[in-house]
Amino acid sequence: MSWEIDADVWKLVGVKIKSRWGKINQARLEIIDSKRELLVGQVQELYAVSAEEAENQVQSFEKHTKELRPKTAEA
Repeated sequence: MSWEIDADVWKLVGVKIKSRWGKINQARLEIIDSKRELLVGQVQELYAVSAEEAENQVQSFEKHTKELRPKTAEA
């Protein structure tokens, strides 16, 4: 699954990803390219955590990152 965000928003999210997971560098962000499952895989690999723990970390990141929250319908 990919997040439905444009390139400019992805750059902002990338800064937040690098802040949260310091081992994820710019080259890895370019590979991830807004694909959620690739971020989970990078977290699992770089931090030697289980798939479940990596998923939990990414879910927590999503909840705290306004750019990744679903858009609300405007009246």
